[in-house]
Amino acid sequence: MAVIHQTVLKPTKLELLTSWLPSRPWYRGGTGEPRLTKAGGFRLDDPEGDVGIEFMVVTDASGTRPVSYLVPLTYRGARLDGADHALVGTMDHGVLGPRWAYDGCHDPVMVAQLLALIEGRAQAQDQSISDTLDREVTRSYSGDGVTSTDLAAIAADDPEGTDLPLADGSTLRLNRVLRPAPDSGPVLPEAAAGHVAGVWSLPDGTRARGLFAVLRDSGAR
Repeated sequence: MAVIHQTVLKPTKLELLTSWLPSRPWYRGGTGEPRLTKAGGFRLDDPEGDVGIEFMVVTDASGTRPVSYLVPLTYRGARLDGADHALVGTMDHGVLGPRWAYDGCHDPVMVAQLLALIEGRAQAQDQSISDTLDREVTRSYSGDGVTSTDLAAIAADDPEGTDLPLADGSTLRLNRVLRPAPDSGPVLPEAAAGHVAGVWSLPDGTRARGLFAVLRDSGAR
Protein backbone atom coordinates (compact mmCIF):
# COMPACT_ATOMS: atom_id res chain seq x y z
CA MET A 1 0.00 0.00 0.00
CA ALA A 2 1.13 3.55 -0.74
CA VAL A 3 2.69 5.67 1.98
CA ILE A 4 0.99 9.03 2.53
CA HIS A 5 3.66 11.57 3.49
CA GLN A 6 2.57 14.28 5.92
CA THR A 7 4.53 17.08 4.30
CA VAL A 8 4.27 20.37 2.44
CA LEU A 9 3.44 20.78 -1.26
CA LYS A 10 4.33 23.98 -3.10
CA PRO A 11 2.06 24.93 -4.77
CA THR A 12 -0.74 22.96 -3.13
CA LYS A 13 -3.03 20.67 -5.11
CA LEU A 14 -5.92 23.10 -4.71
CA GLU A 15 -3.74 25.93 -6.01
CA LEU A 16 -2.87 23.87 -9.09
CA LEU A 17 -6.52 23.02 -9.69
CA THR A 18 -7.58 26.65 -9.26
CA SER A 19 -5.50 27.48 -12.34
CA TRP A 20 -6.36 24.34 -14.32
CA LEU A 21 -10.09 23.76 -13.81
CA PRO A 22 -11.39 26.78 -15.77
CA SER A 23 -9.79 25.35 -18.93
CA ARG A 24 -11.94 22.19 -18.76
CA PRO A 25 -15.12 21.92 -20.89
CA TRP A 26 -16.99 20.44 -17.92
CA TYR A 27 -16.16 23.31 -15.56
CA ARG A 28 -19.23 25.34 -14.56
CA GLY A 29 -17.82 28.06 -12.34
CA GLY A 30 -18.43 31.77 -12.44
CA THR A 31 -16.42 34.43 -14.20
CA GLY A 32 -13.96 34.80 -11.35
CA GLU A 33 -11.35 32.45 -9.97
CA PRO A 34 -12.56 29.09 -8.63
CA ARG A 35 -13.12 28.91 -4.87
CA LEU A 36 -12.19 25.31 -4.15
CA THR A 37 -12.40 23.09 -1.11
CA LYS A 38 -11.44 19.45 -0.83
CA ALA A 39 -14.62 17.39 -0.44
CA GLY A 40 -13.50 13.75 -0.63
CA GLY A 41 -11.81 11.11 -2.71
CA PHE A 42 -9.63 8.01 -2.49
CA ARG A 43 -6.37 6.58 -3.77
CA LEU A 44 -5.24 3.57 -5.74
CA ASP A 45 -1.87 1.84 -5.53
CA ASP A 46 0.48 1.56 -8.48
CA PRO A 47 1.77 -2.06 -8.38
CA GLU A 48 5.21 -0.79 -9.44
CA GLY A 49 5.23 1.84 -6.69
CA ASP A 50 6.27 4.65 -9.03
CA VAL A 51 3.08 6.63 -9.65
CA GLY A 52 0.76 8.21 -7.10
CA ILE A 53 -2.92 7.85 -8.03
CA GLU A 54 -5.55 10.01 -6.36
CA PHE A 55 -9.22 10.50 -7.15
CA MET A 56 -9.95 13.90 -5.65
CA VAL A 57 -13.38 15.50 -5.22
CA VAL A 58 -13.32 19.29 -5.02
CA THR A 59 -16.26 21.63 -4.56
CA ASP A 60 -16.26 25.04 -6.23
CA ALA A 61 -18.30 27.84 -4.66
CA SER A 62 -17.55 30.53 -7.24
CA GLY A 63 -20.80 30.14 -9.20
CA THR A 64 -24.46 30.64 -8.36
CA ARG A 65 -24.47 27.27 -6.60
CA PRO A 66 -21.70 24.94 -5.42
CA VAL A 67 -20.56 22.26 -7.88
CA SER A 68 -18.52 19.17 -6.98
CA TYR A 69 -16.02 17.78 -9.48
CA LEU A 70 -14.18 14.47 -9.74
CA VAL A 71 -10.52 15.08 -10.58
CA PRO A 72 -8.34 11.96 -10.95
CA LEU A 73 -4.70 12.92 -10.63
CA THR A 74 -1.44 11.05 -11.03
CA TYR A 75 1.83 12.17 -9.48
CA ARG A 76 5.14 11.29 -11.10
CA GLY A 77 8.79 11.94 -10.37
CA ALA A 78 9.47 12.76 -14.04
CA ARG A 79 7.53 13.90 -17.07
CA LEU A 80 5.19 11.41 -18.74
CA ASP A 81 6.22 11.18 -22.40
CA GLY A 82 3.56 12.40 -24.81
CA ALA A 83 1.29 13.78 -22.09
CA ASP A 84 2.16 17.47 -22.00
CA HIS A 85 -1.46 18.24 -22.92
CA ALA A 86 -2.58 16.51 -19.71
CA LEU A 87 -0.16 18.23 -17.34
CA VAL A 88 -2.02 19.93 -14.51
CA GLY A 89 1.15 21.42 -13.08
CA THR A 90 4.33 20.75 -11.12
CA MET A 91 4.82 20.77 -7.36
CA ASP A 92 7.71 20.58 -4.94
CA HIS A 93 7.07 17.74 -2.48
CA GLY A 94 8.76 18.12 0.90
CA VAL A 95 9.91 14.46 0.88
CA LEU A 96 9.90 13.29 -2.74
CA GLY A 97 11.08 16.47 -4.43
CA PRO A 98 9.73 17.68 -7.79
CA ARG A 99 6.43 16.05 -8.82
CA TRP A 100 4.53 16.29 -12.09
CA ALA A 101 0.74 16.18 -11.64
CA TYR A 102 -1.33 14.88 -14.57
CA ASP A 103 -4.99 14.52 -15.43
CA GLY A 104 -5.21 10.80 -14.68
CA CYS A 105 -7.52 10.13 -17.62
CA HIS A 106 -4.44 10.49 -19.83
CA ASP A 107 -2.14 8.34 -17.69
CA PRO A 108 -2.04 4.62 -18.57
CA VAL A 109 -1.22 3.65 -14.98
CA MET A 110 -4.40 5.27 -13.66
CA VAL A 111 -6.53 3.75 -16.42
CA ALA A 112 -5.18 0.27 -15.69
CA GLN A 113 -5.71 0.56 -11.95
CA LEU A 114 -9.21 2.02 -12.24
CA LEU A 115 -10.19 -0.94 -14.40
CA ALA A 116 -8.58 -3.25 -11.85
CA LEU A 117 -10.71 -1.62 -9.15
CA ILE A 118 -13.90 -2.08 -11.19
CA GLU A 119 -13.06 -5.74 -11.81
CA GLY A 120 -12.18 -6.41 -8.18
CA ARG A 121 -8.43 -6.86 -8.72
CA ALA A 122 -7.51 -3.70 -6.77
CA GLN A 123 -8.84 -2.02 -3.64
CA ALA A 124 -9.56 1.63 -2.94
CA GLN A 125 -7.22 3.17 -0.39
CA ASP A 126 -7.92 5.96 2.08
CA GLN A 127 -7.07 9.35 0.68
CA SER A 128 -5.09 10.59 3.67
CA ILE A 129 -4.03 7.60 5.82
CA SER A 130 -1.35 5.07 4.85
CA ASP A 131 -2.13 1.34 4.72
CA THR A 132 -5.88 1.88 5.15
CA LEU A 133 -8.69 0.73 2.88
CA ASP A 134 -11.50 3.10 1.91
CA ARG A 135 -14.56 0.98 2.53
CA GLU A 136 -16.96 3.72 1.40
CA VAL A 137 -15.92 3.17 -2.22
CA THR A 138 -18.10 0.55 -3.91
CA ARG A 139 -17.71 -1.19 -7.26
CA SER A 140 -19.29 -3.83 -9.44
CA TYR A 141 -18.39 -5.82 -12.53
CA SER A 142 -20.58 -8.12 -14.60
CA GLY A 143 -18.23 -8.70 -17.52
CA ASP A 144 -16.18 -11.74 -18.44
CA GLY A 145 -12.43 -11.71 -18.03
CA VAL A 146 -10.09 -8.74 -17.89
CA THR A 147 -10.90 -5.56 -19.81
CA SER A 148 -8.27 -4.20 -22.19
CA THR A 149 -6.33 -1.33 -20.66
CA ASP A 150 -5.19 -0.01 -24.05
CA LEU A 151 -6.88 3.16 -25.28
CA ALA A 152 -8.28 3.13 -28.81
CA ALA A 153 -8.23 6.94 -28.94
CA ILE A 154 -7.36 9.89 -26.75
CA ALA A 155 -9.65 10.58 -23.79
CA ALA A 156 -12.46 12.95 -24.80
CA ASP A 157 -14.05 15.56 -22.54
CA ASP A 158 -17.63 16.82 -22.81
CA PRO A 159 -19.74 19.12 -20.58
CA GLU A 160 -20.43 16.31 -18.10
CA GLY A 161 -17.39 14.06 -18.04
CA THR A 162 -14.65 12.19 -19.86
CA ASP A 163 -14.89 9.13 -22.13
CA LEU A 164 -11.95 6.76 -22.49
CA PRO A 165 -12.50 4.46 -25.51
CA LEU A 166 -10.73 1.14 -24.95
CA ALA A 167 -9.18 -1.13 -27.56
CA ASP A 168 -11.71 -3.93 -26.96
CA GLY A 169 -14.62 -1.64 -27.90
CA SER A 170 -15.75 -0.83 -24.37
CA THR A 171 -15.75 2.69 -22.93
CA LEU A 172 -14.69 3.88 -19.50
CA ARG A 173 -16.71 6.94 -18.51
CA LEU A 174 -15.72 9.27 -15.67
CA ASN A 175 -18.39 11.59 -14.32
CA ARG A 176 -16.61 14.89 -13.74
CA VAL A 177 -19.67 16.83 -12.54
CA LEU A 178 -20.85 14.81 -9.55
CA ARG A 179 -24.49 14.48 -8.56
CA PRO A 180 -25.83 12.84 -5.39
CA ALA A 181 -27.56 9.51 -6.04
CA PRO A 182 -31.01 8.74 -4.64
CA ASP A 183 -31.24 7.14 -1.21
CA SER A 184 -31.59 3.74 -2.86
CA GLY A 185 -28.11 4.08 -4.35
CA PRO A 186 -26.52 5.00 -7.70
CA VAL A 187 -28.49 4.08 -10.81
CA LEU A 188 -26.32 2.49 -13.48
CA PRO A 189 -26.89 3.44 -17.12
CA GLU A 190 -28.05 0.87 -19.64
CA ALA A 191 -25.32 -1.51 -20.84
CA ALA A 192 -23.10 -0.78 -17.85
CA ALA A 193 -20.67 -3.65 -17.26
CA GLY A 194 -19.18 -2.14 -14.12
CA HIS A 195 -18.96 0.94 -11.96
CA VAL A 196 -17.24 2.75 -9.11
CA ALA A 197 -19.19 4.90 -6.65
CA GLY A 198 -17.89 7.05 -3.85
CA VAL A 199 -18.84 9.63 -1.27
CA TRP A 200 -18.04 13.29 -0.71
CA SER A 201 -19.00 16.08 1.66
CA LEU A 202 -21.56 18.70 0.65
CA PRO A 203 -21.22 22.36 1.72
CA ASP A 204 -23.96 21.89 4.35
CA GLY A 205 -21.91 19.19 6.06
CA THR A 206 -23.96 16.22 4.86
CA ARG A 207 -22.48 13.34 2.86
CA ALA A 208 -23.44 12.40 -0.68
CA ARG A 209 -22.87 9.22 -2.69
CA GLY A 210 -22.74 9.10 -6.45
CA LEU A 211 -21.30 7.45 -9.54
CA PHE A 212 -17.65 8.22 -10.17
CA ALA A 213 -16.99 5.92 -13.14
CA VAL A 214 -18.92 3.54 -15.39
CA LEU A 215 -17.60 0.84 -17.72
CA ARG A 216 -19.87 0.39 -20.74
CA ASP A 217 -19.48 -2.75 -22.82
CA SER A 218 -18.83 -2.76 -26.54
CA GLY A 219 -22.54 -3.03 -27.37
CA ALA A 220 -23.47 0.26 -25.67
CA ARG A 221 -24.48 3.22 -27.79
